[in-house]
Formats: sequence, structure tokens, C-alpha cells
Amino acid sequence: MYGKSAIRAVLLLLGIQLTALWPTAAVEIYTSRVLEAVNGTDARLKCTFSSFAPVGDALTVTWNFRPLDGGPEQFVFYYHIDPFQPMSGRFKDRVSWDGNPERYDASIFLWKLQFDDNGTYTCQVKNPPDVDGVIGEIRLSVVHTVRFSEIHFLALAIGSACALMIIIVIVVVLFQHYRKKRWAERAHKVVEIKSKEEERLNQEKRVSVYLEDTD
Repeated sequence: MYGKSAIRAVLLLLGIQLTALWPTAAVEIYTSRVLEAVNGTDARLKCTFSSFAPVGDALTVTWNFRPLDGGPEQFVFYYHIDPFQPMSGRFKDRVSWDGNPERYDASIFLWKLQFDDNGTYTCQVKNPPDVDGVIGEIRLSVVHTVRFSEIHFLALAIGSACALMIIIVIVVVLFQHYRKKRWAERAHKVVEIKSKEEERLNQEKRVSVYLEDTD
């Protein structure tokens, strides 16, 4: 009797130690958090993840939607070995799978955005035994036109600077060409003047010689 109790105690202690040594199973989710897109266009809702366990057939991805004006959460998309699109609701025929589990990508594509699509999209990934973790969120804002971000301003500034440099180079090249052309014209005029002056002096010399011979 004491032998069985001792074995149980050892097994319990060993189980506690193994639990302490085994890393906590939790899936880490990474999203853009905020996304802005123009009405009528398409948008990729990016969701990537990391998992301690290797990705297998047990992996599941669930996308849901919480409207901006409140209301119940709505189903958007589900993936388990194969993608499962919604058969009804606002996202029917408007969502497609754009992920790759082997690359830890659980993204989807949302087509033909509408103003009613404003809200929060949640991405939940379970990869047993990693089933816990924070659910990823993306707050989508559908607008008439996309506002300029810092990147857009930076790109615009760089583009403007490059255009200005090109214009300056063109102006300098044209100015140098114009100067060379003016110098060439002046040199040509100087040669013509010298030639005419030499011709005039030669003519006067010939006249002077003729008059001396006549005398």
C-alpha cells in the first residue's frame, strides 16, 4: 500500500516539474491594427502569427467583425485545412483566403469595400496545443479618399526634390549650351571683322602702291 502511494507521489511531483519546464502554449498574433481604404476598392486584412507548436492540420483561423455602430459580432471567414467562406450575410462573395499557414500567414482579402464595413475585424488563430493568446484586431476605416500619411508626404517631398534637381540640371545644361553658342558667335564675328579689316588694309596698300607708281 505504501509502495503505491510513494509511486503516485513521485509521478505527481514529476508531472508538476514537467509542467513547470514546458513552455506556455500561446499563439502570438500580429496585425496592422489600423487600416484605411477607399470606398469601392479592395483591402487585404493582414494577420500573421507565431506558434511554439509546428503548424499542422489542426490549425484553425477565425475572422469576425464588430460593426462601428455596435451590434452583434458577425462571422467573416473560417479556415481549417480548407477555406470556408460565409454563405450569407454582408460578406457573402466578398471575402477570400489570402493566407499561407506554412508561412504563418492568416490574412484575408475583402472586396468592394462599403461604408458599412467600418468597424473592428478580429483574427483568431489556434494551433493545438497552442490555443491561447490575444486575438488580433484591425480597425478598418472606409473613406472617400485616403488621407496623406507621413510616408506619402515623405514620398512627395523626395519626388519634388528629385524633380527640382532635374529641372536645375536641365537649366544649367541649357545655360552652358547657350553660353558656348554665344561665345562661338562672338568668335565668328571677331574673325569676320579681322578678315574685313585685313582686306581693307590690303586694298588701301594696293591703292597706295598704284599711286606711287603713277607718280
